[in-house]
Amino acid sequence: MKILLADDHNVLRKGLRRILEEQPDLEVVGEASNGREAVTLAHSLRPDIVVMDIAMPLMNGLEATRQILQRHSEMNVLILSMYSDENYVVQVLRAGARGYLLKDTAEEDLIVAVRTVAKGMPFFSPKIAKLLLGDGMQRLRQEGVSDSYGLVTAREREVLELIAEGKSNKEAATALFVSPTTIETHRARIMDKLDLHSTADIVLYAVRKGIVQLH
Repeated sequence: MKILLADDHNVLRKGLRRILEEQPDLEVVGEASNGREAVTLAHSLRPDIVVMDIAMPLMNGLEATRQILQRHSEMNVLILSMYSDENYVVQVLRAGARGYLLKDTAEEDLIVAVRTVAKGMPFFSPKIAKLLLGDGMQRLRQEGVSDSYGLVTAREREVLELIAEGKSNKEAATALFVSPTTIETHRARIMDKLDLHSTADIVLYAVRKGIVQLH
């Protein structure tokens, strides 16, 4: 698996590289010290996964993630951050990243996070997962969203889980032996019933409901 590291702190990059390259199947193919460089290297090196700092000079990690995934939707991005705030997580998911890893747990969780995100599945550091499953669930209950889950059909729940796991419409269609158009119809109905407005909202909802397994 080819990995691109993007962080403006040289010492941290070297530390992450050491941890990753202890695994025989993981290869760090490049390092970027700012967001613009990350976008350029992602295009030239075509890594399988980009481990991206959220706060970098010239271009922040969120914008770099957007630009990379606009050109290379097959890549997966794992965001590194020191901020344990749900608002950042929402921004990260809306930018298209699959995971959110806190820097203070990076040494312990990095390998699991990389392998999980590489499969197209979401990963949150334990502290972030606790935040989402705690305050997030309370807010959803207050808004009555959790009650709306009863309106979702069995097939729509299957589609919801596949979307939250990072599957494309085509991949979900293959898994359920239906057409991509049918999946898109189910997706629209799910978002309408649950008052969700983006794939990021679907992922967060699935995490809070325990539909997606947290790692």
